[in-house]
Amino acid sequence: MCRLKTGLLSWSAALLLATGPATGAEHEFPVTDFGAVAGAAAVNTPAIQRAIDTAARAGGGTVVIPAGVFRSGSLFLRQGVALHLAAGAVLQGSENIEDYPRQLTRIEGHSEPWRMALVNASGLVGLRLSGPGRLDGSGPVYWRAFWQRRKENPRCTNLEVERPRLLFIDRCRDVRIEGLELQDSGFWNVHLYHCRDVLLAGLRITLPSASAVLRGPSTDGIDVDSSQDVTIRRCYISTGDDDIALKGSKGPEADQDASSPPVENILVEDCEIGDGGGLITCGSEATIVRHVTVRGCVMSGRATLLTLKLRPDTPQHYADITFDGIRLAGAGRLLNVAPWTQFFDLRGRPAPARTVERITLRNITGSYRALGTLRGNPGDTLRDITLENIDVTLTEEKFTPGPVENLILKNVRVNGRPFVLPPP
Repeated sequence: MCRLKTGLLSWSAALLLATGPATGAEHEFPVTDFGAVAGAAAVNTPAIQRAIDTAARAGGGTVVIPAGVFRSGSLFLRQGVALHLAAGAVLQGSENIEDYPRQLTRIEGHSEPWRMALVNASGLVGLRLSGPGRLDGSGPVYWRAFWQRRKENPRCTNLEVERPRLLFIDRCRDVRIEGLELQDSGFWNVHLYHCRDVLLAGLRITLPSASAVLRGPSTDGIDVDSSQDVTIRRCYISTGDDDIALKGSKGPEADQDASSPPVENILVEDCEIGDGGGLITCGSEATIVRHVTVRGCVMSGRATLLTLKLRPDTPQHYADITFDGIRLAGAGRLLNVAPWTQFFDLRGRPAPARTVERITLRNITGSYRALGTLRGNPGDTLRDITLENIDVTLTEEKFTPGPVENLILKNVRVNGRPFVLPPP
């Protein structure tokens, strides 16, 4: 059933020798050896899960999806088991929601019984997923169901129509996800919850089946939820919602939620962002987000550079967020810092405070649509916001920020002229 690699050590074998079976794999377990059939109408969930479980019982290994389209429902990775999608491999999510079991899971800032993702990992150390193959979420069937429900009830919530994520990584450490393509997710693409020491590299996250007629709702690219020490490098992301969302909890007592530690020490570098709600977005559910660096990225579509959603019902503190060396070649906004009231609920409690401080955008060049919006709710504190060394061509020059303590514009040029804020 398993195949021993020969010749030079692979990266996974070398890692196994260095750290033990918890993190590596020197044996390969092709899913076709366990009954998985490419192109079959039936889902291959049992066969692929057998490969994963057999590899775990053997002390570790790499489960390989070979070239071909393999349909599946939810899969659950085990300690010491890597997953590799070979060139030409497609792990395609089932179009039947019942193939994704309903379990207690983290979703939108809390835990509730909801559908699991296509690929799930919980409590693992040394998790490895690699491409160049593709995860395909069969999203259109789930998107249609959502928009039909929204047509019936315009106030329906995001969770009212169950839709599977592509990857859910739950309370894992030492995570490396590299070289994969992810497309047409029914819901979020990559959801990291309560993880530490994560590298996401060389991912391509898109919605090729989306159009103006059929949009992909809540199809965030990467959701960094209550996680620390996360690097996102050399990725291309173009989605129907936030490109990279930094998430936590929500509600008047969110800052007391022990299940949502701060999101901190996040590095995003050398990425390209097409469409979406924001290269970085904080706030649908977020409390403390700090020490975020974005550098060397390209904005080639209509996404906003930085979106900060300021919920009137949630105590929020966003601090030390820096964008440096960004090239613009699209039609989006630099900033969308504004109140956000979708589905908010004070639960009879006084409105909590929000603070945004030490936000820096510097060394930004190219062509885009607008500087955007910079304002808060009444009582919010926005301070130490810096725009520095910016030389851009914009189709909209208007920029009238709300109250900000110490708003600094240094060497900012718009459409070939020094940019000066209008008088308050």
